[in-house]
Amino acid sequence: MPEVVVRKKVTCVEEIFHEGGPVAENPLRRAAAIAVIRNPFAEKYVQSIEGFMDDLKPLGLEMARALVAALGGDAKVVEGYGKGAIVGAAGEIEHGALWHVPGGYAMREVLGGAKAIVASTKKVGGPGTRLDVPITHINASYVRSHFDAMEVGVNDAPRADEILLALVMTTGARVHARVGGLKVSEIKGEDGLR
Repeated sequence: MPEVVVRKKVTCVEEIFHEGGPVAENPLRRAAAIAVIRNPFAEKYVQSIEGFMDDLKPLGLEMARALVAALGGDAKVVEGYGKGAIVGAAGEIEHGALWHVPGGYAMREVLGGAKAIVASTKKVGGPGTRLDVPITHINASYVRSHFDAMEVGVNDAPRADEILLALVMTTGARVHARVGGLKVSEIKGEDGLR
């Protein structure tokens, strides 16, 4: 398959102290790792693209490790995750789907076997396009307090022949989460749902 050519990487961390209510004892941290790569399938329809997922796996692991480092270096503090992709205009949305396996499995591996499916989104867009990456708890998708999103984007990406790949990790629930549902303390960890 084609070589993975990276043009740019971005890592950012948000610290959220409050959302209008009391200041959180421990601020929520959300971090995003972004890589802007050349789209080897831009400008043409290629039937067999699945193999490129294997080529993206090392990049996924590198980005997942960078996120853990950005959050302090201890994978045990990570409670939420998500992934996404923005495909430049000369590509197709299916090219963003190539990130599902390498992005998701990289985070699960780096986090020591997280059980929940990694929420994901993708779209086609031009430079400066923003993407809301959905976030769920790493071990139980039904934990409502961790339903969240982080907006990601890069001012000059993706160019028409590029794909922007994003991974997101968080250190906890939304600040002021109080809408009920399954609590972290009630996770059974059997199926990635509850």
